[in-house]
Amino acid sequence: MGDDARQILQQYVVLTEFLGKALGPSYEVVLHDLTDKNRSVIAVANAHISGRSVGAPLTNMALSILRDKSYENSDYRLNYFGLSANGKVLRSNTMFIKHEGEPIGMLCINYDGSRVESIAKELLSLVHPDSFLEELHAKDSAPAPVDSDLSSENPEKFCRSSKEVAVDAVHHELAIRGLSTGRLSTEDKLEIVAALDADGIFLLKGVVHEVAEALSCSDASMYRYLAQVKKKDDN
Repeated sequence: MGDDARQILQQYVVLTEFLGKALGPSYEVVLHDLTDKNRSVIAVANAHISGRSVGAPLTNMALSILRDKSYENSDYRLNYFGLSANGKVLRSNTMFIKHEGEPIGMLCINYDGSRVESIAKELLSLVHPDSFLEELHAKDSAPAPVDSDLSSENPEKFCRSSKEVAVDAVHHELAIRGLSTGRLSTEDKLEIVAALDADGIFLLKGVVHEVAEALSCSDASMYRYLAQVKKKDDN
């Protein structure tokens, strides 16, 4: 990364701290340096929300954005759902930081509404019977994303290491196919590797081994699958 881009990101370090204090403890603010995908987080405020710290990797959604270059058509993404390492649902917003048209960083704000929801439930319990609350809970058990274009069965996951990103991505692909690692054919593995490649997982350094381990195959087999995927994409 050039000096100009580095200086731009350094200005956002102060903004990250400021926004964290101004918005309060329910808002996590994270600054990513896209030149180091494995250790992209360079500043974070209110880190207790996702459990991440400086040096955490890019998320699955960020990798997908870099892979499909959707940042070229927008400067930000608003109101989509993320999932913290402890399973907490967050409302997320991301702004792409660009230099000469290319993305160099991302400024992300993740809102944890669990405290407000807890207070709201307590207030409702004071004025409504249990039967009403049970019916209300059933309707609200699966929250719908605000921006339907950004919703998916695989929400943004806030992992603390590159290995977590890789393993989570593999488990997601297995789950949507109803498969387990003990019963994977070569075709299954090739299909999963193709999906992971399309999502940008292999932009992270060293994840080939992690994915191979998660799929119970060798590194050599993984490189062979990747070669086949790339050959198919080129045709």
